[in-house]
Order: sequence, then structure tokens, then C-alpha cells
Amino acid sequence: MSPKYKRILLKLSGETLGGKRGTGFDYDTIRVLTESVISIHKLGVEVGIVIGGGNIFRGSRSAEGNVGRVAGDHMGMLATVINSLSLQSALESIGLKTRLQTAIKMEQIAEPFIRRKAVRHLEKGRVVIFGAGTGNPYFTTDTAASLRAIEIEADVILKGTRVDGIYSADPEKDASAVKFESLSFSEAISRNLKVMDMTAFTLCQENNLPIIVFDMNKPGNLTRVVEGEHVGTLVAV
Repeated sequence: MSPKYKRILLKLSGETLGGKRGTGFDYDTIRVLTESVISIHKLGVEVGIVIGGGNIFRGSRSAEGNVGRVAGDHMGMLATVINSLSLQSALESIGLKTRLQTAIKMEQIAEPFIRRKAVRHLEKGRVVIFGAGTGNPYFTTDTAASLRAIEIEADVILKGTRVDGIYSADPEKDASAVKFESLSFSEAISRNLKVMDMTAFTLCQENNLPIIVFDMNKPGNLTRVVEGEHVGTLVAV
């Protein structure tokens, strides 16, 4: 089956790499994740990835340790680079060609983000991982994912989570939470749903870029999404 999407931006939380603990690195989880990526790469899908840093450090919690917001956000950006390097190594260990581009220059370990180079890498079949968020404090990796997806002209953002879509409340805490099969951006914003931050939603809305939120932990889900099956929750104009 031909994939529905030719170029995707996969957004992962840092906690994804931590497995059930949500912290540090769970290498069994990372192996399953890399196998999912290689399965869609074999279909001819061009893959960009943005990953958070929450398994290592969250800038939003920096005040708890008497760390200023700007310094805390920079620490969070560096955590995303550590995760990006881990994911890059895992992908290359199974034969995928990758490139890591960062929004903060660290040329000994990664390329600086250059849009044209990123697009060229994708066209050559390389998986491109975007680290260090937007390079600016006060912006989340959700916003970074939206920005990079728009810049590389991705067809869709695929946000892999621990639940199977967007709910009216946190289904892990509220048994009465109702799942949405689809939403408009206006509905997601007016309901103040916390799946992505408002800046990310607004960027996608203004650029007509759909988002699919799905359970990344279920084997085969990523492939089903790119093949066009209805999996998770679609957010679109």
C-alpha cells in the first residue's frame, strides 16, 4: 500500500525514551521505536523527528531548583540534544542514514539547522532529527515541531503519546473522559486541550498543517497512520 503522507514530522516526548518509568533511557522501548521508524521509511516516507527532553530535565520545573526560566529552558534544550543523539545512534545501528540538526550551534556533534539542507537530506532518504527546540527560551518542543514541520513542508505532524488520541480530560486520571475522533483547531483551542500548546496549535492552524495524535506504544500504529488508517485523533482546519 502506498503511504498517504510523503513527508512527516514525528513529535515524541522525552518520556517516550524512558519507557514506563518516563525517565532516563529504556533501551527496549527505544528499539521498538526505531523499528517503527524503519518500517515507514521502507514505505518511502520522508521522516523528520523532534523529541522533547522531559526524561532528563523540564525547563518548566526549573523554578523548583531556584533556576531562572531562561537558564532552565536552555538546560531543557540541551536535554533534547542528548535524546536526539541517543535516537540517532539507535537508528543508525539498524542501518538508517540520519542527520542531526540543532537550533543552537554545536558543530562538533551536529549540523546547525539550515532549512534547505534539511530538505535535501530528506529527499536523499535520510531521517532528520531536529534538536534544541527553536533555540529560544519560552518556546516548547511542540512549537519547535510545528515550526520545523512548516519549514520542511511536511504533510502532517504525527504526535506519538501514551494514549490513543485526544480526550476531554486526562484518561489516565478521569475515567469519564471522552475521546475525540477529530477536532478543528478552533475547537481544540477553545476547549483549552493540553495536547499541544496554543502557539503550536495556532502555527498549524495558520499554515493548514494537520496534526494526528496517536498511541505510539502500540506496535504498528505509526505505519497504520502513514498509510491513512483512522488511528488516534485528527486535528485539522
